[in-house]
Amino acid sequence: MTFAFNGGPGSSSVWLHLGLMGPRRVLMGDAGALLPPPYALGPNPESLLEHSDLVFIDPVSTGYSRVVQNGKPADYHGFRGDLESVGELIRLWTSRNGRWMSPKFLAGESYGTLRAAALAGHLQQRYGLYLNGIMLISSVLDMGTVRFADTHDLPHPLFLPTYAAIAHYHGRHGDRPLDDVLREAEEFANRDYPYALARGDRMPAEERAETVRRLARVTGLSEEYVDRVDLRLEHQRFFRELLRDRRLTVGRLDGRFTGLEADDGGEHGTYDPSYAAIHGRYTAALNHYVRVDLGYENDLPYEILTDRVRPWSFEEFEGREVSVAPTLAEAMRHNPHLQIQVGCGYYDGATPYFAAEHALAHLSLPAELRANIEMCNYHAGHMMYVHEPSRLQQSADLAGFVRRAASGSASASATG
Repeated sequence: MTFAFNGGPGSSSVWLHLGLMGPRRVLMGDAGALLPPPYALGPNPESLLEHSDLVFIDPVSTGYSRVVQNGKPADYHGFRGDLESVGELIRLWTSRNGRWMSPKFLAGESYGTLRAAALAGHLQQRYGLYLNGIMLISSVLDMGTVRFADTHDLPHPLFLPTYAAIAHYHGRHGDRPLDDVLREAEEFANRDYPYALARGDRMPAEERAETVRRLARVTGLSEEYVDRVDLRLEHQRFFRELLRDRRLTVGRLDGRFTGLEADDGGEHGTYDPSYAAIHGRYTAALNHYVRVDLGYENDLPYEILTDRVRPWSFEEFEGREVSVAPTLAEAMRHNPHLQIQVGCGYYDGATPYFAAEHALAHLSLPAELRANIEMCNYHAGHMMYVHEPSRLQQSADLAGFVRRAASGSASASATG
């Protein structure tokens, strides 16, 4: 059985439910070919339900989940409260349905991957509940890899290959193959770019000029802009700048999508075109599905993605970056049969694939346990299942992973 949830924090599980794993899925088209309203649902022949029972979890204040007895919503709006409440739900469901002897999996997307990694340790330590596998979709295990801040240079190189991929999609690299562009970006991000940032004002002028040229070449931005931002390309500013000459902004969740702004001179976008493309479609589909197909009536609004969970508390990490990588590594050391699949989209500007690779490369694992991790990359964005070829490939990858992990024969693989 698979317990699945999305992230946010503040997101319901609608995305994994009706986008990838459930028996029904949203029919919406894709970047540049979106279908108009009214929207539609269709069968999902590739549903993971063929290989695993599915339990979709909407954490407190998302979906229809509300606090109805003792306690306050704010008690659940933070790392620890969220972890304990979702962990308790998993324990209760497993116990009440007599499933302690069944293969058990977690599937999380975005912040849900951080939750899933933390749950692996929590479930083991609190309840003695050991998992067969975890599916980390659009993974972020270490928030320090994706949070831009003054004097914190790590995210800049980790976002660079994603910038290159998005620039390639929008024609900034001519007819060069994407693999060549990504190889160049990754090599630069691995060595020369971090070194250049670390040198700061100590870098000679000619060396700085060469770094500017290389950054401009990889990202599709102008040398003048790269020089003006002091080599540090913040992601929201990149999404606004890349296609400024076309008076377009690109999506954060999926850089393949573009949008229009009222002010073409703005530094930051006022919305995410990729989220705008999916929000209404998934909302309509969920409300239709539960009311018409399933016959469930509830006058509460189904909270697809809500800000009502904020402020979100990370008090457990005060004075340090939020990271569950040590928890995941410990869970794998204690349960050497635990298998991990990580799925990333090349055009995902929220949780870049290279940042996920960085976090995985820094797990404290013996060599023999590194074979328990497989990485699958797709030619899509954060919700990679919006892209039909990626959806089909990812569905096959997930099914294969569950079959292998449930039988104890999982092995590392990669999908391009």
